[in-house]
Amino acid sequence: MAQEGVQLDQETFSCSICLELLKDPVTIPCGHSYCMKCINTHWDEENQKGIHSCPQCRNTFRPRPVLEQNTMLATLMEELKKTGLQAAPADHHYAGPEDLACDFCTGRKRKAIKSCLDCPASYCENHLQPHYDVPPLKRHKLVEPSKNLQESICCRHDEVMKMFCRTDQQCICYLCSVEEHKGHDTVSAAAERMRWQNGLDESRQKIQQRIQSRHKNLRLLQQELKDLSVSADQTLEKSWKILEALTRLIHNSSNVLHGQIRSQQQTEESQVQELQKKVEQEISDLKKKDAELKQLSDTPDHIMFLHSCPSMSSLAKSARSSSINIRPRRHFEDVLEVLKELKEEIQNSLKDTWGSISEIISLPDLLVQEPQPRTQFEFFRYICDITLDPNTAFTSSVLSEGDRKISLVSQDQYYPDHPDRFTEWCQALSRESLSGRCFWNVVWKGRYCMAVAYKSISRTGKDSGFGRNDKSWALAYHDNIFEFWHNSIKTPISAPHTSILGVYLDHRAGILSFYSMSDTMILLHRVQTTFTELLHAGFWTDESVEFVQFARCFE
Repeated sequence: MAQEGVQLDQETFSCSICLELLKDPVTIPCGHSYCMKCINTHWDEENQKGIHSCPQCRNTFRPRPVLEQNTMLATLMEELKKTGLQAAPADHHYAGPEDLACDFCTGRKRKAIKSCLDCPASYCENHLQPHYDVPPLKRHKLVEPSKNLQESICCRHDEVMKMFCRTDQQCICYLCSVEEHKGHDTVSAAAERMRWQNGLDESRQKIQQRIQSRHKNLRLLQQELKDLSVSADQTLEKSWKILEALTRLIHNSSNVLHGQIRSQQQTEESQVQELQKKVEQEISDLKKKDAELKQLSDTPDHIMFLHSCPSMSSLAKSARSSSINIRPRRHFEDVLEVLKELKEEIQNSLKDTWGSISEIISLPDLLVQEPQPRTQFEFFRYICDITLDPNTAFTSSVLSEGDRKISLVSQDQYYPDHPDRFTEWCQALSRESLSGRCFWNVVWKGRYCMAVAYKSISRTGKDSGFGRNDKSWALAYHDNIFEFWHNSIKTPISAPHTSILGVYLDHRAGILSFYSMSDTMILLHRVQTTFTELLHAGFWTDESVEFVQFARCFE
């Protein structure tokens, strides 16, 4: 065999993951072949996404394909090994499983070094050269290699989206603006970004002001720790001198007083230190948010900016922050005056005096609970991004829109068996567990049910439906009426139809509220209870229900 032919065989029969000759070769549905162990390891890492992809062509498969050995390739590998053929040497210019491959390479693909927002495509060093040499291509916008270019393409017209429809709050292409979005308020993506950029700058300014405020609080707390220590030490020193003059009758009381003051000092210091940590953590979180907003503000990709800006801004733009009330403290000095009275009237007033001491060194809690949100803007502070878990979806349902939408279809889908799958109702639970404060919006068609449920909810039988057990709380809509369900108890709700439903959860406070979302928020139903487990959002429908991914935060 000629040397050139040997080199071709080396590349042809090498696994693109481990770059060695194929071992136990398998061929996946797109036609590419890998070592069985290599592709299984790659798909195991993707399991939590619910989508399995080819490392070379990036085609995705759901559910996970069943792998069987390619007997023809396996036989060929044995023959090649007998000839002494070895795997092709690794080349760092070629794309590995985690690299972005060049869209124009054929055969074994090279790594992309740039992505073009105007083409849109990703290029290796060789195929990128025309963008430097050809005058029309020189005007294109080149960015670092990005796997999200497809999000810049209009799915209807297969054109680059360079415009934004303010009426529908979405990115569109030019053809969209003259067809289905004709007559709408449309502007260029760059112009819309400028509008969002102003809001982003305001958010950063408010965050920086909050950081300065928290630094001031931190200094006050640090001084409070010093004052507590000095006050406790001075009080103990003077109290000890007074108690030494007392008779043996109160000798034991002096030891008790010593221990009580030290204990209360530790309690007070613990409270202040806990609050100090809270403020330091909040400063850290605010700096992190500021860094994320700056990173988003600096990105040159308008489309990615507009996709990410609303959810980032909704978390950052806050009208109010947690308040910290640092009250003036008496510390322990008053104990000295009480002890002087104790010395004069020790026999008759010991019991009452000891109670007075206890009252003096028992101080109120420092922490003040942040109030519940009241306005639509305040609720937007707690917006969370929720996706549905395919492993819980009913067999006759289809998940779409990035697993944010569930639809009922007439035929069963091929879903692998899973203990978390609902078998009786067309419903599904979110991947994300919900704790703290959360807020999300949903839109729907047909009859639907929006719920929160424990992960331990039953997945089989009639009582696995949302609201039909003590592990779920659900608001249902059908026949133009709302009903609230929990533990199979139905509560009718008188309210007008709404196109968007808002759900607010405060897990710690045990609050669950449902709102009609329009220009104003109208409360439909509110629950006050105690949640004993983490919650998951859930959908039931006889047509379709979808999480709304973004909200209008700056209007």
